[in-house]
Amino acid sequence: MAEDLQILQSADKAAQYQSLLPQIEALIQGETDLTANLANIAAALKEQFKWFWVGFYLVKNGELVLGPFQGPVACTRICLGKGVCGAAWQQRKTLIVPDVEAFPGHIACSSLSQSEIVVPFFKGDEVVGVLDVDSELLDQFDETDALYLEELVKMIVF
Repeated sequence: MAEDLQILQSADKAAQYQSLLPQIEALIQGETDLTANLANIAAALKEQFKWFWVGFYLVKNGELVLGPFQGPVACTRICLGKGVCGAAWQQRKTLIVPDVEAFPGHIACSSLSQSEIVVPFFKGDEVVGVLDVDSELLDQFDETDALYLEELVKMIVF
């Protein structure tokens, strides 16, 4: 298991993901504890990209409950269909929000968050959680992020 990340300093976002994802896979390979793996994934993403907030919400008893994350304190529970996380869960798809203030029903856990991407992950056909990433910059996320973060969540064994 690798314990140090090789952080690629590059303007090419795809290259950063291509360097990071195999390292994350090696980091979580063989570890069966979900909390440990989610914590390391959040830390690796935060370290590589310096995003404002990176973390997971897990579906528990019909709502999203805060899981491992990196960043300032966050909302603890989110209902189905509420905010970007709840909408991604309900729609079962990745949502990219260039300006969170323009998203109907956005839940402002922090006024510093300006843009967001939320990627649901599945066990079989069931959404079991979401990866939530926030940036202090407007329009931070794009289809490149969606592509690689969707690949990343497929590594999570739930």
